[in-house]
Amino acid sequence: MLGTGTMGSMALWRLARRGASVIGIEQFTPGHDRGSGHGDSRMIRSAYFEGPEYVPLVRAAFPLWRELEAEAGAELLTMTGALMIGRPDGEPVAGAQRSARAHGLRCALLGPAEAAERFPQHRLADGQVALWEEAAGVLRPERAIEAAAARAVALGAELLTGVRAEAIEVGDGSVAVRAGGVTHRARHLVVCAGPWLGGLLPDLGLPLAVERQVMSWYPARGVAPFAPDRFPPFIREREGPFGYGLPSTDGATVKVAFHHGGQAADPDHIDRGVTRAELEPVTAFVAETLPGLIPVPVRAAVCMYTNTPDEHFVVGPAPGLPGVTVLGGFSGHGFKFAPVLGEVAAGLALDGGTDHAIGGFSPSRFAPGP
Repeated sequence: MLGTGTMGSMALWRLARRGASVIGIEQFTPGHDRGSGHGDSRMIRSAYFEGPEYVPLVRAAFPLWRELEAEAGAELLTMTGALMIGRPDGEPVAGAQRSARAHGLRCALLGPAEAAERFPQHRLADGQVALWEEAAGVLRPERAIEAAAARAVALGAELLTGVRAEAIEVGDGSVAVRAGGVTHRARHLVVCAGPWLGGLLPDLGLPLAVERQVMSWYPARGVAPFAPDRFPPFIREREGPFGYGLPSTDGATVKVAFHHGGQAADPDHIDRGVTRAELEPVTAFVAETLPGLIPVPVRAAVCMYTNTPDEHFVVGPAPGLPGVTVLGGFSGHGFKFAPVLGEVAAGLALDGGTDHAIGGFSPSRFAPGP
């Protein structure tokens, strides 16, 4: 296992859960803040506007999140519902409705008056509606990654931290990883290297683009209306990248940010400082749409998206590299799927296949044509 962040920690756990002899190699430590799996909160939603093909996967993820909670004795998932806000025919609302209809999900379309009554924290613009879905909530990313890695170790996995991979070689029925001056050989390798994936497997030619993203937190004038039981996570259509937000997890501030619209980045030399000018568009969004927040950010952090051209995942056997499975290219919306994709990776590594529908995520879809 190469990388034990969001996906790698879950794959390590699911492999160890099945009794596999497995080693996880991590250049930092599980739960670190140098990649994509941090920021205190992430949303999980079922009425997936990105496509109804995601719904069975996210449904399969819910019981695995609960299983990890039970094993680790940690609270990782809080069910809250979620809101998609925008034009009735816009991508978040209309796309979520398509997925809801296809899979019989409980949703309610709220007009401006009903939205204002049920969720007065939001100020809707003319022509906007809100779609509320029931099967959604909030995940705690650092806590979840740490829990999965710890459970894997408790189940017999070996975890090597502070060790950076230098090369991957395939041949003679095995895969070799050179890391920290030591060569490790295995029957199968799962690569979950996030923004470092393209550099580790350049021969795959995956068209991955690393994007620097800024997350920000704003104080509430009164925090009770922004608690998880009253303020579900939301995605909101706007000119440019969508805005999103999550309920307060610290009893004082609310996380608000934009989905995409960041700068191209080198994961080894990313600027982690955040300027006031960078936050001005998000602050204006907060002032315009969330009147219960004070539009003065008190905290900000940088993470990375690893994007594919179609913004769908890269999951499956690596073309031309027998014994290698890749999980990557999650394009800023993969965290919620982590335990089920860890299960997928375990199936591919141990059984050569999986019952989950992942054909649309095949790395081979980016292979050059004849």
